[in-house]
Amino acid sequence: MPDANLILEIKNLDVCYKTEDGDVHAVNGIDLQLGYHKTLGLVGETGAGKTTTALSLLRLIPDPPGIIECDTMIVAGNDMLKMPVSELEGIRGKDISMIFQDPMTALNPVFTVGEQIAESLEIHEHLSKSDAYERAIQMLETVGIPRSRGNEFPHQFSGGMKQRVVIAIALACNPKLLIADEPTTALDVTIQAQVLELMKTLKDKNDTSMILITHDLGIVAEVCDEVAVMYAGRIVEKGSLREIFDETLHPYTEGLFNSLPNINDRSAKLKPIQGLMPDPTDLPPGCTFAPRCGYAKDECLRRQPRLACMAGTHYVSCLAYERSDFHIGRGKH
Repeated sequence: MPDANLILEIKNLDVCYKTEDGDVHAVNGIDLQLGYHKTLGLVGETGAGKTTTALSLLRLIPDPPGIIECDTMIVAGNDMLKMPVSELEGIRGKDISMIFQDPMTALNPVFTVGEQIAESLEIHEHLSKSDAYERAIQMLETVGIPRSRGNEFPHQFSGGMKQRVVIAIALACNPKLLIADEPTTALDVTIQAQVLELMKTLKDKNDTSMILITHDLGIVAEVCDEVAVMYAGRIVEKGSLREIFDETLHPYTEGLFNSLPNINDRSAKLKPIQGLMPDPTDLPPGCTFAPRCGYAKDECLRRQPRLACMAGTHYVSCLAYERSDFHIGRGKH
């Protein structure tokens, strides 16, 4: 039975792309849970499988070549695996919305921004064209854009303004779950802060749960309640914000923190994680992070660790924690 306290429950999610060059193992057996009104930060390098995970929740993985396999996928009370496409179309944009990565390409260039917001209201709220447009204009004002600009086209807006329009579309129907895929990547730092503050305000106002996909740990610290760190299609560490930031366990998470600039010591050199993420068509038999890990032993190259609970809600996937002599010395943040 689904847990009534969770808006998101995923068990053993696999996503594989069947290509002429081989099988691309993009997501490999992940489990995720999220409570109502909470924000989960999904963190990792480019290619870790974050966006593929998000798209699979909406069943937007193209098939072929993509194949989704999952034991349980309950999102906002809906069994996403058993739903026919016609029902899925009624849920997307209403119960679950997504802010896609690039606002420059997320909007249709031949329709006004007001029309694009109104479209989802006509479909999901069954409003008349005039009522939907009036609600769309109100949403524009909510995200800080004058109503007079509703008749303008996307090319007449700056990058930051386009992202505000995309947020307005995503939140127009008051979704239960919002998925934000790198929502500030294409924006300058000042606009990033404004967009994040706007998202936080609207999320709190509408009691919306959120999955925030990012590689920016600063954004995670500011916005998220929980964090899941992904590497090569697997979750290597997850827990509350405090557990991940103050009690870091996995060497990859440690590497992410160590690669950040030290604001207290501007002369300190960055410590990048050496090497590259493995090819998803040829994943190593053992721990996928072992070739880049300074703590790795021979066993790490042979055996894939399981995601195990260490304390509270803190989980880690690392064979080293089966050895009593191991600790990570990053120190507290």
